[in-house]
Amino acid sequence: MELKQFLELFNPLPGNHYIQVTNKIDATTLALQKMILEVDGEFRLALYTEAKLEIPIELKDAQIQYIMNFSNPFRALPRDNDMVIFKNIFFKHLNPELLLRIAYTTLANTANVIIMQEKGTMDIESTKELLEKFEFRVPNEINILDEYDLVMAKKMHMWGNGL
Repeated sequence: MELKQFLELFNPLPGNHYIQVTNKIDATTLALQKMILEVDGEFRLALYTEAKLEIPIELKDAQIQYIMNFSNPFRALPRDNDMVIFKNIFFKHLNPELLLRIAYTTLANTANVIIMQEKGTMDIESTKELLEKFEFRVPNEINILDEYDLVMAKKMHMWGNGL
């Protein structure tokens, strides 16, 4: 039931590109990939892992990049993604502000960023403030997954950061 509520946060359109930046593949990864494929979109996965993970067959069509440590950024082309989902890596990364800059650059206008962390490991209010600082607007805490705290915000057209 809760995964259904999670998927209701998304409204993929044909040809959309979603990227999940994470350190593990779980039900959210597989559900997002299935949803984006249903609209002929592209699912991308940036995996922070030192060892190659066994990739489920469901992700055979996903574009996967491996990042070896939490000091390196993920790669994404400018304005090439319609959603960026950080799952369990944002606060582990040595430079979370760099991750937000990359997210801002790769997102299309009015696209969303989501930060998901294991329940109880994220300071929700300071996360919202950080998102605002990097020109992501209307940050909201969304409590729909038992195992994750989730904050979602929108990149707004013509609001700062050189747009």
